[in-house]
Formats: sequence, structure tokens, C-alpha cells
Amino acid sequence: MLFTTPFVALLAIVGSAIATPLVEVPEANVNHLEARVAANNMVKITSTTDYCMIVPKNKKTNIGDSEHPGGMTTYCSKPTSSLQGKFASNFWKKVTLKKAKGKNGKDYVQLTGCINVTTNDRLNPNDGGGQYDSNGGAGGKGNPQGSKCEGYASYVELIEPDVKRACIRCCQDKADCPTNKDTQGCPVVIPGTYTGCN
Repeated sequence: MLFTTPFVALLAIVGSAIATPLVEVPEANVNHLEARVAANNMVKITSTTDYCMIVPKNKKTNIGDSEHPGGMTTYCSKPTSSLQGKFASNFWKKVTLKKAKGKNGKDYVQLTGCINVTTNDRLNPNDGGGQYDSNGGAGGKGNPQGSKCEGYASYVELIEPDVKRACIRCCQDKADCPTNKDTQGCPVVIPGTYTGCN
């Protein structure tokens, strides 16, 4: 009988623990971690000398012809991975950095200006250009799919080799990174400084 009392007490404790309902955490309070983006599928803007952009993966390729899975890659002014190509220090002939608040008061950062097309062998100097982004493409999943801008929610980038012009904007609000004006060129998609590119 000496062992019965502690055994019964133990059963009572276990039984009450089992009977206690589990507390559900509302979805809004759960922190979700985003998957890391591959080093060759990201862009960034830190300064006019520290940036990454998407370019065609193969040499002398039109932007539009590169827009398929595996056809694009990342080039950086200061690569951090062997998966990234390196821009020449004079890729930008003239470049302006701008940080501002967008339509709904959220931050964006952009680079706009003139490029030395011949410093990057991925670009076809006669190409009319095209757009890469994080929210366009098939199903709004980006082009290249799954690409991101470091530290921002979305981005839009245009490279226009034939007019020696490029632009990239990273945004906290995708409304500041329009993906539906890709044929209208840098000055319309990302207003900025483009004088003297030709």
C-alpha cells in the first residue's frame, strides 16, 4: 500500500497534464523565416560602388532572350560568392544613387545612369534592352524566378545596351517598383539621371 499513494498521485499529475488543452499560437504571431536567396539570383544597392544586378548568363545575349530559367545570373561590383560575376569598376559611366520615400511612405533606393556596355561581355551592345524584377514574370514570381533585392521586399531593373543606359530600384513597397512598364524604358520606370548616355 505504500507504493499505491505515490503512484496514484503520479497518475493524477499525468492525467491533468494530458487533459490540459494545448494553446494555439495565432498565425500572425509566428515569425516566418524567408529562405535564403542564391548568390546568383539576387541584387543589391549599397552605394554607387557596391551593388549587384542581374545580367544574361551567356555572353553577348539580348536581355529578352535571357529571360528563361537558367538564362540569368548576378554580377556585382564586389562579389561575395564564386557564383557571382564581377562588374568592371567602370561599368557605370555616370551613375546617381537616390534614397527616398515612395508613394505610401516606404523606403526605396535606386541607381540610374549611363553604362559602358563593352565592359560587360554578357551584354549585346545592339540589344534594345529588357527588364528583370522580383514580382513580374510567370505568376508574379519574378524574372528570374525567386530573385530578391538584399534588404528590400522587391526590385525592378532595366538594362538598355543600345542606348547605354541602366537603372535599378529596390523597394519596401512593390508599388514603387512597377513591373508593367518594361517596354517604356528607364526614364519612365525609374525616373532619374540619364543625360549624356549616347
